[in-house]
Amino acid sequence: MDRDIAGIILAGGQSRRMGGGDKTLLVLGGRRLVDHVVARLAPQVGPMALSANGDPMRFARFGLPVLADTVEGYAGPLAGVLTGLEWASMACSGVVTAAGDTPFLPEDLVERLAAAAAEQPGAIAVASSDGKRHPTFALWPLGLHDALRRFLVDEDNRRVSAFIERHGFVEVEFPMWSSGEHEIDPFFNINTPDDLAAAERLLQSIKP
Repeated sequence: MDRDIAGIILAGGQSRRMGGGDKTLLVLGGRRLVDHVVARLAPQVGPMALSANGDPMRFARFGLPVLADTVEGYAGPLAGVLTGLEWASMACSGVVTAAGDTPFLPEDLVERLAAAAAEQPGAIAVASSDGKRHPTFALWPLGLHDALRRFLVDEDNRRVSAFIERHGFVEVEFPMWSSGEHEIDPFFNINTPDDLAAAERLLQSIKP
């Protein structure tokens, strides 16, 4: 665990491909999606919170702070990153974000991102797998707060990759892993009912 790094679970997506509602509250293997994410991320960080707009009571069972965007207009994941940086500013050196619909995220995510960031101080450490970057899985230095607010508010730019590329980053490749006949991307995310069914099959394949 790195107590100097806060964890922010991005749970505020509008889930259009799931028919709307809170995708992170869907059930996978008898537990909510966000339960799986909390279980994997919590041992890796110090303080942790959920980034989500709307009624926070729908997440009350998780016992975590629920942070609404401080930028208006449902500005996407970067708004959640900004709010997380503001929330963590008094106690931590940085914030690791993770999407709330990724039940197989790496159990060494924070350790490896922090190690890479230490080699390039001030850079954003961002995860990748199978040659694909995953910009919502990143370690964000607290010093980016002002630049990120200008990017969102003054420039009205919501593209996560554009902000990362502008401010310098180091990419950390995470391996695919195998379970029986299945090869699993640790950043597999659930966008559709078919994805949820596939995740259920994967989950069953890795149960002891």
